[in-house]
Amino acid sequence: MRRRTLLTGLTASFLAVGPADALATGRRVLHVRPGDSVQAAVDAVAGPGWTVLVHPGTYREVVNVLADKAELTIRGASRDPRDTVIVYDNANGTKKPDGTTYGTAGSATFTSAAPGLTVRDLTLANDWLRADHPEITGTQAVAACTYGDRTHFENVRLLAHQDTLFVETTALTSFDRQYFHRCHLEGDVDFVFGRATAVFDDCHFHTLQRDVTFTPKGMVFAPSTARANPYGILAVRSRITSGAENAAYKLARPWVPSYETTAWPSLVVRDTRIGPGIDPVAPYTDMREQYPWQTMRFREYRNSGPGALITVPENRPQLTAEEASAHTRATYLGDWRPYGLS
Repeated sequence: MRRRTLLTGLTASFLAVGPADALATGRRVLHVRPGDSVQAAVDAVAGPGWTVLVHPGTYREVVNVLADKAELTIRGASRDPRDTVIVYDNANGTKKPDGTTYGTAGSATFTSAAPGLTVRDLTLANDWLRADHPEITGTQAVAACTYGDRTHFENVRLLAHQDTLFVETTALTSFDRQYFHRCHLEGDVDFVFGRATAVFDDCHFHTLQRDVTFTPKGMVFAPSTARANPYGILAVRSRITSGAENAAYKLARPWVPSYETTAWPSLVVRDTRIGPGIDPVAPYTDMREQYPWQTMRFREYRNSGPGALITVPENRPQLTAEEASAHTRATYLGDWRPYGLS
């Protein structure tokens, strides 16, 4: 019955229904409206060339896009990502019906392993709060966990606290590419993390106020790049703001997982305005003492703003102009060019 309900809203290329830009490429469209399920629409997709068009509303559910949903587009029906919200509230330590816990990746509101996925014009959120669950120590609560090569997020809001966006790969030997353009990302601890080759172009990173007495209150990035991968996380032409007091946050710390001790985290932040919420004196810190950040691939280039001041040069390694030419969206994404398509 659910499949039949969804398919009554299906719009093939020969029916001029729905936003014109959703149909311009002749894609087949499934409409999801309040009261429907985004997951059910994703499940109904068979083969490439589909768009799941989610109409304004709040959809409280977990969405999992499997690898066989290649070249799928999921988008909000309006151009304002605040109008369409997919949200849930699992955390790492939340118990499943069988008594086990979800774990970090399993806590995600939205998960995708599909190659060629496009998500745009909507919000993905995890609204689990530490204060409401003092009994849970596994406080990672992911908004989106993205696997799969050629993942493209356009004009998406990603909202959570700890571990908001998990940019992962399908395997240690896979250098899956992900591109985020004009996205808004907010959180507190390690809220952009993982081992994917991930480019953030013209994005806004916002650190949240956090009711703790210690500093740092958190970190924006925590890459876990595979040693064999020449490219990790790149933030370019972006901005970093904060709802917390000045210097309360670090820009990054390296994540070398206990299950992947060969990782060599890579992060380049360039041509980005960094606000006063980031500590300008010591913007990096360690996650574990045996993996000091100074031994990682952390570099900056031509950043501006009060959080980018180079007061202690050895604390802010910089790219040379020649080195910077190898750290662009073109070099990171190779023969895949999602930019210029929006």
